[in-house]
Amino acid sequence: QVQLVESGGGLVQPGGSLRLSCATSVSTLDGYAVGWFRQAPGKEREGVSSFTSSDGMTYYADSVKGRFTISRDNAKNTVYLQMNSLTPEDTAVYYCALGAIAGSLWPYDYDYWGQGTQVTVSS
Repeated sequence: QVQLVESGGGLVQPGGSLRLSCATSVSTLDGYAVGWFRQAPGKEREGVSSFTSSDGMTYYADSVKGRFTISRDNAKNTVYLQMNSLTPEDTAVYYCALGAIAGSLWPYDYDYWGQGTQVTVSS
C-alpha cells in the first residue's frame, strides 16, 4: 500500500516562505506523476503544482507561478514544495498525491494521497 506523509506546514506571516515535504513509501518515483494540491475551507481541492518523472516537466497553477517550486529527492523518494511570497490566499490544507497522468492538476487523476498539512498565512 502506497503511503504519503506531508510535513512542513505551519503559521507564517505574509511575504514569508515555507517548504513542504512529502515522504513516500514507493521504491521509486519513476513512472509517477507527483502533485501538490490544496483545499481551503469551503472551497474545492485545487491543483497547485505537479511533476512528471518521465520527462522532468513541472506544472503550476497560475496563482502560484513564480512563487512556488516543486522538486524531488530521488534518493529519499521525497517531493518538496518551496513556497515563497506567501499571501493569506495561500492559506489551506496542502496535500501531495501520486498518479499516472502526466502534467495533470486535476485531483481525480491521482490515486494516492497524504493526510495533508495545514498552511496558515496571517499577520
